Amino acid sequence: MILHQGHSTPGRLGESLKRRGFDLDCRRPSLGDPLPATLTDHAGVVVFGGPMCANDEFDWIRREIDWMAVPLREGRPILGLCLGAQLLARHLGARVFTFSDRRGEVGYCELNPAPEADRLCVAPFPRHVYQWHFDGFDLPHGARLLASAESDFPNQAFAFGPNAIGLQFHPEVTYSMMCRWTVLGAEKLERPGAQPRERHLEGWFRYDRAVAEWVDALLPAWLVSGAQEATAEASVARSAAALGQSAPYLVSAAAAAPQA
Repeated sequence: MILHQGHSTPGRLGESLKRRGFDLDCRRPSLGDPLPATLTDHAGVVVFGGPMCANDEFDWIRREIDWMAVPLREGRPILGLCLGAQLLARHLGARVFTFSDRRGEVGYCELNPAPEADRLCVAPFPRHVYQWHFDGFDLPHGARLLASAESDFPNQAFAFGPNAIGLQFHPEVTYSMMCRWTVLGAEKLERPGAQPRERHLEGWFRYDRAVAEWVDALLPAWLVSGAQEATAEASVARSAAALGQSAPYLVSAAAAAPQA
């Protein structure tokens, strides 16, 4: 779990993973926490959001963008949310952009999922999602667009390879998090593209059930994709060893205590 502020939490995603028996290894690179050199003891990575921009010239942001090569190389599932998706997009060579008037999407917004999006898990991809962002990303080369929007931020979700997913929105948000964000960040609700606070809270009761059901279905399917990738790599390594050859890398699919 890569978080970007001292008070940030994994929200709904963390709760869902803990119910499934996973230990959460939370790292905050912005506060000096190191990122692991390998993910052999982790089941996957979730990179959360934050108020900073993927284009900021902080050393830790550049290191985090570079570090995303680790899960991609090792075949571990990686899920980027908002800033996390923008960092992943930058790692893959795509542009992250900001409008001069600092417009954004803040509140519930409608998406247009691609057919692949509804095949990620047994639950349908949510059609209305909670947003809180003022930057966007271009679709990385080789990525598959999972969801779009008829807005200034057309790229809303993408997949890359078998188990990397970037989401512009915030499926992790709980009701208490939404209440906190809309109070502590009240001045941002005055920017272009931001909805008034009451619409956020109304949207929760209208749309959150579908998002919650999707999260609970997505997480096990996403983690299984990583286990399958690791198993395939292990099979390749065993075959190579039997032939007296060296495999390019081997990722352990099991850990003493699963972590995310």
